[in-house]
Amino acid sequence: MLDSGQDLIDVRSPADGRVVGRVPNERPEAVSDAVAALRRAQPAWESLGPKGRAVWLRKLRDWLLDNDIRLGDVLQSETCKPRAEAALEVPFVCDVINYYAKNAPAFLADEKVRASGPMSLPKRLSTVYRPYPVVGVITPWNFPLALPGLDVVPALMAGAAVALKPSEVTPLSAVELARGWAEIGAPPVLRVLTGAGQTGAAVVDAVDYVQFTGSTRTGRAVARAAADRLVPCGLELGGKDPAIVLADADLDQAAAGLAWGGLFNAGQVCFSVERVYVEAPVYDEFVARLTKVVESLRQGADDRGYRVDVGALANQAQRDIVERHVTEAVRAGARVLTGGKPTGAGTFFEPTVLVDVDHTMSCVREETFGPTIPVIKVADEDEAVRLANDTEYGLSATVWTRDLARGERIGRRLDVGAVNINDALFNLFALTLPHGGWKSSGIGTRLGGARGIRKYARVQAVTAPRGPQLQGKLLWYPYRAGRGRIVSRALRAIVARDLLRRFRR
Repeated sequence: MLDSGQDLIDVRSPADGRVVGRVPNERPEAVSDAVAALRRAQPAWESLGPKGRAVWLRKLRDWLLDNDIRLGDVLQSETCKPRAEAALEVPFVCDVINYYAKNAPAFLADEKVRASGPMSLPKRLSTVYRPYPVVGVITPWNFPLALPGLDVVPALMAGAAVALKPSEVTPLSAVELARGWAEIGAPPVLRVLTGAGQTGAAVVDAVDYVQFTGSTRTGRAVARAAADRLVPCGLELGGKDPAIVLADADLDQAAAGLAWGGLFNAGQVCFSVERVYVEAPVYDEFVARLTKVVESLRQGADDRGYRVDVGALANQAQRDIVERHVTEAVRAGARVLTGGKPTGAGTFFEPTVLVDVDHTMSCVREETFGPTIPVIKVADEDEAVRLANDTEYGLSATVWTRDLARGERIGRRLDVGAVNINDALFNLFALTLPHGGWKSSGIGTRLGGARGIRKYARVQAVTAPRGPQLQGKLLWYPYRAGRGRIVSRALRAIVARDLLRRFRR
């Protein structure tokens, strides 16, 4: 129930601008109080252990599945996604829950560590994983349920309490996630804190670990704030992901895959395909096939009928960026083969193929985050790799070829955190692989098996005697000449690797 005296944020449909919901614009003091409450609740949550925590996450999974139709409606109301894309987010979060609920006991178990040599042999050595008390998760507007689930689930499974701050553009799905957590009767270790920039800044100022997904500019500000407090952070930031189409590629497959990889969620994906480099011998044929695919796509506001392929952009500001990139490219000599303009309703922008573009243009240099596919002709793979790496970003890339060994070899030359061969976007669905960016695309990774949950835990080293404690006592006060010489000779004998040095006085 909203307080009539609260400062509220209107959530508007990108399709027509109508208000589809309202959420509180939480003040910094409210954030501080919420994090303090999470901190009080966290020790009991940690004490449940991974198996005990998994019980609650599995109940949340069942709640998500039981409410998937309504959640899809909420997603569409605030994003204008096609139903086919909105319907992916609940199963994706459930997959994350299943993976970490199953594997967390092993991933978080104490690790017995082998001695490095005779000096540490008298001790039993262990690595212990202890959660950060409160993790702050700050998510953007493009995947309002999937992205919170991607980070909230492993953080909770690690034993942390979580303060989730969703984008003020699309907060309704996160509010539903919190509703589900409450309705299953789970411990009070998950809070959704809605609001604008000051709310997010207050989260960064209060928690013990920050996981941020969003723009590179805001990510830098988050990193500075976290550094000031000496708290760790993980950042997944912007991208300008390249695709390389080699002359031996299956062009129909490449055109279909790159149309989807570039236009999924209207291009509003951090690792969306944003530029395509095509070897000269197949350039014209590939461009023709890509244009045909893009021209056939259906755009509009979908319902539950799966009748739309491409939806709207999240807000007017994002549409303006896309329009600027296309306009500037055309003024500089680029040609639009299909699309290229707003539709006039809501924040829709036509799916667009651009040719005759070069690396001086904003559509190639800057992150577009919209439904455009600029295509560039290259002489060979070396030029393609050079241009693909000519960017401040390094999130992911794709390579299209029938020669998989060649594709992997080229992939290893690309300065990115992930490479998909003959596919796009797929790496995020592989929960055992790390997902993270190089260069200005971020710091750290998410997912990646055990590392995806251990990132939310502090590492503790524990030593204990194997038997009678002699080693330490030989080093303790008071120092005496006889004992010191014995210890010195013993250590020399341990670390030297030849007889002369081992026994020389």
